[in-house]
Amino acid sequence: MASQGPDSGAMLRDLTEADLEWVAAREREIFGRSAWSPSLIREDFLHGFSRWRGVERDGVLAGYAVYGYEGDAFHLMNLAIAPAARRHGLARLIMDDFLAEARRLGAPDAWLEVATTNVGALALYRSYGFEDVRVRPRYYQPEGLDALVMRRRLA
Repeated sequence: MASQGPDSGAMLRDLTEADLEWVAAREREIFGRSAWSPSLIREDFLHGFSRWRGVERDGVLAGYAVYGYEGDAFHLMNLAIAPAARRHGLARLIMDDFLAEARRLGAPDAWLEVATTNVGALALYRSYGFEDVRVRPRYYQPEGLDALVMRRRLA
């Protein structure tokens, strides 16, 4: 299912197996040494309980997100926009989709983790009403960066 976004050339869609190589390349580009490995990406895509969404800008894949239920929590596990495609509302399009999916499924809360050093992402998530819950020390490896656990109540 595809939907139009705030950028007139932006569209959301479900990712396919053919997109996984592109996702793995963006993981390395954006997250460096803490990137998900190609094998982890493929395994989660094929056998996980996750929803893999892509955002295109002018017909070209520009970002992606992974989210779904983990136990009893609806969780944003990953969100990344290619550096050249930032500042066009693509992350907001994904966030709107993520929260709509959480509500559709009746989730009481939406959860995420973000590096405490990721100022842009922290601002985005706070603008959506996510609140700080706790810090997970050295969560992102091998860099040893702390993660901030954030929650937005939906119910």
